[in-house]
Amino acid sequence: MLVGYVSDERYVAIPDVLLEFESSHGSWETRSRASGSVHLDIPPGEYRVTLNKPGFGGKRVTMTVSPGAPYQFRLLSDCLLGYPWPKWVREGEQSEFRVHSPEAYELELYRCGLEKQLIRKLGWYDEHGPRATVQITPDGDYTRTGVEWNKFGYANPALKQYVTAPAPSGLYYFQARTKSGLYFSFPWIVAPAKPRHSLAVLASNITWNAYNAFGGRSNYINADQLPPVPCVNSRQELHRYTDPEYVNYSVWDYAPLSFERPESINVIPDEETIDKPIEGRAACHIAPAEWRLLGWLEREGFAYDYYAETQLHDGTLNLDDYDTLLISTHPEYWSKEMYFGVKQWVHERGGKLVYLGGNGLNCEVRFTDPTTMVVMNGDESDRIAKGVAESRFAVYRESEANLLGVVFTYDGIMTSAPYQVTDASHWAYQGTGM
Repeated sequence: MLVGYVSDERYVAIPDVLLEFESSHGSWETRSRASGSVHLDIPPGEYRVTLNKPGFGGKRVTMTVSPGAPYQFRLLSDCLLGYPWPKWVREGEQSEFRVHSPEAYELELYRCGLEKQLIRKLGWYDEHGPRATVQITPDGDYTRTGVEWNKFGYANPALKQYVTAPAPSGLYYFQARTKSGLYFSFPWIVAPAKPRHSLAVLASNITWNAYNAFGGRSNYINADQLPPVPCVNSRQELHRYTDPEYVNYSVWDYAPLSFERPESINVIPDEETIDKPIEGRAACHIAPAEWRLLGWLEREGFAYDYYAETQLHDGTLNLDDYDTLLISTHPEYWSKEMYFGVKQWVHERGGKLVYLGGNGLNCEVRFTDPTTMVVMNGDESDRIAKGVAESRFAVYRESEANLLGVVFTYDGIMTSAPYQVTDASHWAYQGTGM
């Protein structure tokens, strides 16, 4: 009987995992197959299951064996990962750093402005218990719920791992490393305790979450839901690669995406500086790229207060406290509350919006709770048939051009084609020598 599947944090099948099933009726042992599938002839019902495989964190779970309903076991590979929780705070507030490591690790806190400034060495972290710095993830699709690190085994208040957000506001980064050479870094958005400057800058953290595939889903891979079977070879199995007529968004309903997941796409290398080229496919449009803008602002003498997009959504950022709001790089996903709030502020109350990005405000997100979002992509085929191919925001609201003056189009996408100046006398080019 097919009992279930075993997969890792990318929803890739894990073969040869040793599983032990225990109940009041006895004990059974099996191993996962090449597809990650687990087959075992046992009676339906509740079992205590122990999973173990070298290179992954072992764990015990209680689950129900039910014919026709394969269970999704999830294991976490031995690597270095982390995130702060909450990921966005104000000065003086606390976040818990949640780190997964198969060995002792050192943690430091930096502020990323014109320079990467060391704020504090937080110390080395290890424990008396074996592999006690290793985390576990929930089973099933935890892209919807979050990874829930530090939930199990952190009952003792003395083991809690909190850091107080420093001043000034800005983009902060935790850097973790181990003696064996593992490295990981993760962002922390610190907003001001109260407004200090006339310019507010938004971190595009909703976009970061939309592109974050940790757990096997993002808004670009398995956007609607996880498939029933873990992946073995993506080029053979994912419609993105096998279907010549593939469209990324082919349904109307999409499963939620939790912010409570590590963001491997946002890692800034240890020796990175803002004058170095950005390496990698993802880094060029999310936090590492936004860091370059912050460094430029500081170099040119523009003082700013820093906020997460989610803090605009929840009201932490009061637009009327500022003259100017700056959005940058790739602010693709906004809630309707954000969009219409900013539009009203600009059109009715004299606010100034500086848009230094691309493909901005292109799609609506809805929040099911403060840290979980649903992306309102719509059915792409239906949108194209109705003539709203460029803007997903227009499916449910209106074109973002009503606020930005421009809208994304597919012309030149993925070509790296250059721009041509058609009017060098335009005011935007004054003083540039264009």
